[in-house]
Parts: sequence; structure tokens; C-alpha cells
Amino acid sequence: MTLNDVRRALARPRPGRPAQIRMSPRPRPGDVYPLPPELHPKEAGVLILLFPGKDDLNFFLTLRADTVETHKGQVSLPGGAQEPGESLAQTALRETGEELGIEPTGIALIGDALSPVYIPVSGFRATPFVAFTPARPPVSAEPGEVVEILEPPLAWLLDDRNIFEEAWEMRGFKIQVPFFSINGRKVWGATAMMLGEFREMLKCVV
Repeated sequence: MTLNDVRRALARPRPGRPAQIRMSPRPRPGDVYPLPPELHPKEAGVLILLFPGKDDLNFFLTLRADTVETHKGQVSLPGGAQEPGESLAQTALRETGEELGIEPTGIALIGDALSPVYIPVSGFRATPFVAFTPARPPVSAEPGEVVEILEPPLAWLLDDRNIFEEAWEMRGFKIQVPFFSINGRKVWGATAMMLGEFREMLKCVV
């Protein structure tokens, strides 16, 4: 897949919830859509940072440490909570820099944000952005936050053979959990939902 393919995909209308829900746990306790007006979620920005790999465009995923406040031990897109005075796009870039040691110089956002995902367990509403850098940046995982950096190609995201579903029990509830599998890791929940929307948009142009 080329950068022009990605640009064409991101120029399309956002499929939103119907695309996200395909990768959502079922049922998703506490999830309300649309959000009630009295709910004031904490805003967060995350980044799908594309860069040239060997044969494809790649992007970063992080395995979160067991010591972080939320989503311990999960595979996530780099990102985090919005700070006062910054846009969500700035949040995504800043948090990516803090987690992976990547300088924002040379990173260009592509198109508008993807559809946000509300995360009931933490109260965050995460908004994903797609960006591109013309060369793979040097990365350095932030100790205490990131224990492993994954670099899947877009071909991995588009391959149906990497999508699975299992029955889990969480907090006493039985749920069905779809996930992307990478290197023995399971990418599920909000991250899978955001990648699921991006995947559907990309599949429209290939």
C-alpha cells in the first residue's frame, strides 16, 4: 500500500461506529452510544504514525507496562490524555514523542481525525489521527510506560487471517472479544476498534 492509497482512503467519509463495532467486545459493559449529554469524558489523542518499511508502510504499536495507571499490559497505539491549551492532534504528537522518543519534526498529519472511541473502563474518549514521516524515526521506549514496540505493516492490518475471536470472562461477565493477533499479542478493545475503522477505509481503495 502506498501513501497515495492512504490519502485516498482518508479522503473518504468516516464509516464510524459500524466499522468500529466489528472489533468491539460484545457486550461492552457501560458503553453508551451516542454519549449522553451529561457525560463529560476525559479527552485523549492517539496516533497511527506511518513510515516506510521494507515492502510496505508500517506503524507503531506499544505494549503498555503493568505499572501504568490504565490499560495495563495491553497493546495500544501511542497516545494519551489531552493537556490544557492543546488540540487533540497536538496531544497525539506529544504523547507519541513522550512514549517513543520521536521528535515531531517531519511528521505530517494526513486528513482529518478518525472517529473517536469512548472507553468505559477509564472514562476516556480517544480520538485517533493518521500521520506520516518519510523515514522510520529512531525510537526509544519510555521506561515505566512501554515495554515493547511493535512495527506491523499495513498488510498485517488488512489480512483477514490476523483477526480472531474468543470468549473471555471479565469482571464476572462473559463476553466475546474480537482481536488482531501480532507476534503472539492480542490487540483488542478500543485500539482494535480504531484500527478496525482505519482498516475498512483502506480496504475501500485496494
